[in-house]
Amino acid sequence: MLTSNILKGVTKGFPLKIKAVKVENVSVDYNRDFVARILQRIEYGALQSAVKDLGLNESLPETMSDAMQQDDEFLKLMHKVLLEYEIEEGELICPETGRKFPISKGIPNMLLQETEVS
Repeated sequence: MLTSNILKGVTKGFPLKIKAVKVENVSVDYNRDFVARILQRIEYGALQSAVKDLGLNESLPETMSDAMQQDDEFLKLMHKVLLEYEIEEGELICPETGRKFPISKGIPNMLLQETEVS
């Protein structure tokens, strides 16, 4: 959901590429209703890119249909992909400028230099 479109000259800045150095797998209780609601806000193509960037073994379907959003197996897969992987160290990279935003202790630093602001 993060974007770097505030950088000068950036028109889209999404999806950010992920270069992870350290990814942790955490256990989170499954909440079907939460996952079903958050899917409404997810850019599915960006999620697929993130899964590939991270090299996860999770196999996402090519598209996400309305019927799938009610399927418990699909919702459990989305729960795992969205909530059980945490990037502890690495960086997010703007697809247009190559600007790198470091991730340290699970927190991305999206602060810009004054010269970068449009």
